[in-house]
Amino acid sequence: MFRFLLGVVAGLALAFVGVIAVEMFSAVVHPFPEDFPSADEGEAFQQAICRHVENYPSWVLAVAAGMWLEIIYLGALAGTSISGRAAGVTVAGLLLLALAFNLWMLPYPVWFELAMLLGLPIMTWLAVRSPRRVAQPPTDAPPKSTSTAAG
Repeated sequence: MFRFLLGVVAGLALAFVGVIAVEMFSAVVHPFPEDFPSADEGEAFQQAICRHVENYPSWVLAVAAGMWLEIIYLGALAGTSISGRAAGVTVAGLLLLALAFNLWMLPYPVWFELAMLLGLPIMTWLAVRSPRRVAQPPTDAPPKSTSTAAG
C-alpha cells in the first residue's frame, strides 16, 4: 500500500512541476495585460480569465496541449514505474478530474478540448504499457549459492 501511495504521489508531484512549466511558458508567450484584475475582484477576475483564455493564439494552445499530454504520460509513467499499473492509472484518473474541471470552467476551443480528452487515455495507455526497466543480472554469471562455507 505504501508503494502504491508513493507511486501516486510521485506521479502527481511530477505532473505538478510540469503544469508549472506549462503555465510559465504561457505567461511568457501570452502574458496577462497590465490592467488585469486581481483575484480579490471576484466576478471581474473570472470574466477577465475567460477573455484571456478565449484570446489564446491557436499555436500557443497547440504547444500547451502537447506539453500537457506529455505531463500526463510522464506522471502515469512515474506511478507505473514505482508501483505498477494501478498507480499509473490512478495518477491519470486524478489528472483527468483536474483536466475536466479546467475544461469545464474555461472557454477553450472545441478542438483543444477534444485533443485533450482523446489524448489523455492514449497517453495513459502508453505509460502503463511501457515496459518496466528492472535491473537483470547478466545471463553468463554463475548462479549465486545459498549455502555458506564454514571455516
